[in-house]
Amino acid sequence: MVENIRVCDFMSTSLTTFKPEQTVPEVIEILIRNKISGGPVVNDKNELVGIISEGDCIKQLSDSQYYNMPIENIKVVDCMIENVETIDGNMTIFDAAKQFLTAKRRRFPIVEDKKLVGLISQKDILKASLKMQSQTWDRNRQ
Repeated sequence: MVENIRVCDFMSTSLTTFKPEQTVPEVIEILIRNKISGGPVVNDKNELVGIISEGDCIKQLSDSQYYNMPIENIKVVDCMIENVETIDGNMTIFDAAKQFLTAKRRRFPIVEDKKLVGLISQKDILKASLKMQSQTWDRNRQ
């Protein structure tokens, strides 16, 4: 049934993650190579400790120029967003869409027992909406 489509049905589980000790230039390389705009930061136990984005890296580039500090010395832990809002994998796609609108975020991590298990993006919500439309249309034809 369309109303029962959950976040876990559309979340990405093959994730590009970052470590707190990585440098900003390493993150920039990975973002560009993987054509992504950001990603979760995890510790050695795969527990979510933050999130880092293109915007965080750009801020560091700007600050390094202004303060004449080499960006090579800046670690993810120094510029990541901590206390990241997450989404429950069992939440419906409709509720997740509302949370995206309220929070004005591009992506939400999904955590179970403190471990990162997936990521849902606005694009994933759009993919789910296409699947829901096709199911609705198929039902109307019968």
